[in-house]
Amino acid sequence: MSGQVIQGIDYAAVAAPLVVALTAGLVLVLDATLPARPGGRRLLGGVTLGGVAAALAVVAVQAVQGVRRETFCVPASLAGVQPAGSQASCSFVADRFTLVIAAVVLAAGLVVVLLSMSEVAIARTPAGEWYFLLLATLTGAVLLPASRDLIMLVVSLELVSLPVFALTALRRYDGRASEAALKLLLVSVVSTAVMLFGVSLLYGVTGSVHLDRIATFYATARPQMPYGGAGVTTVAVVLVLAGFAFKIAAVPFHFWAGDVYRGAPVPVAALLSVISKAAGFAGLILILTVALSRQAAIWSPVIAVVAALTMTAGNVLALRQRHAVRLLAWSSVAQSGYILAPLAAFTATGRAGHTGGAVAASVAYLVFYAAMNLVAFAVVMRVSTERERNTLDDYRGMALRSPASGLALAFSLVCLAGLPPGLAGLFAKVVVFREIVAGGLGWLAVVMAVNTVVGLYYYIAWTARLFTPAEAGSRQQTNAPVAVAAGIALAVTVVFSVVPQVVLSALG
Repeated sequence: MSGQVIQGIDYAAVAAPLVVALTAGLVLVLDATLPARPGGRRLLGGVTLGGVAAALAVVAVQAVQGVRRETFCVPASLAGVQPAGSQASCSFVADRFTLVIAAVVLAAGLVVVLLSMSEVAIARTPAGEWYFLLLATLTGAVLLPASRDLIMLVVSLELVSLPVFALTALRRYDGRASEAALKLLLVSVVSTAVMLFGVSLLYGVTGSVHLDRIATFYATARPQMPYGGAGVTTVAVVLVLAGFAFKIAAVPFHFWAGDVYRGAPVPVAALLSVISKAAGFAGLILILTVALSRQAAIWSPVIAVVAALTMTAGNVLALRQRHAVRLLAWSSVAQSGYILAPLAAFTATGRAGHTGGAVAASVAYLVFYAAMNLVAFAVVMRVSTERERNTLDDYRGMALRSPASGLALAFSLVCLAGLPPGLAGLFAKVVVFREIVAGGLGWLAVVMAVNTVVGLYYYIAWTARLFTPAEAGSRQQTNAPVAVAAGIALAVTVVFSVVPQVVLSALG
């Protein structure tokens, strides 16, 4: 047996998740050792914010360098029978796709940390536990797009999911938060079990956990494919899709979204809406387009139907919502359908194996959506600190009594609707629509167009409330962390609206 078994670790490749993980450890130590003083919460928040910013800087440096980094590799000689010239298979790969998703996750993490500072101060939530769990989730979310084997994918995805249960339930003596945490726990346990069953079947058929080796197995049409292997593969694909559908709140596994978003603290709802969703889509894209690209004939029709149902269900359910967070929850479900849609055209585009085409369209929409949605959640967080009910009527006249917040929310909603001057949302929908049409899925393009019109109603209705005169009320107090969070997200959204090409150029 040849090949190097014991290898060094490329710490430059794993620098970003390592920085986040070390920051989580530092927060835990500081929380245990620092005396209980009023400034302790702010210190922990500052350390968390600094750690996330440092990790984002690492990702930016890696993107500028443009070097593909790999580590935790297994030599081809240890893979059994492999085609001649096979390369080593690596469990961690920092390529362009990884860096784009990591940048989205960490940038969103900055906003969520700023929102968390307000949550921790107002709700008297345990600061050390809160920031540690948040950093643990961010660590998993940064690891996931770099994962290139099934084991690391599952572990990273669970590292994203498990801390969120505790974050949701950290509001002690809040029955709604406890209910949301329990529902999220049950949903996640079921989805993980389903996905693990599918993953085990894939391993049983292919004999490998590395995504590239699974792809090679199906590409070479091995004669030693076990009897019934094609049928087992089909079942495995369906189970893996079902498991990820839970994570991204896709139909028919979307039922948990409204209650969980409503019961969770607003920063956790923002985390679920952007960071958790980005991680879930990253894992789904990797499995489908890297490991199972040869099985696209099986999964692409399923993705098309699920995308159509998801965007339809999300928009229809959002129409009847009167609570701001519940509306954003069902809007997020609809947006998941738009993100899924280009993947249904993966086969027809003929661009398998790289981040162009269908994958680029999905990731681009995800990037635009993250920025737009975080603006809305930041403003909703500000309102929730003053109005406990947080219904849409609480936003009546906001643009008149608090112009900065009102206009920011209005711009976010217009972007999500895909209307000018919110060109970020319009450009995102055009990119997805173009890819669907190029893939020959005209019926899906029609469904998307109809759903875009349906979505206009609740986005415009909410926006109209912002400019409707209301009874004179007290002027909203300035909340510095929330204002900074809204400002950052709004600035990014404006940049995307002015120069949307920057996103696609980053994807290559």
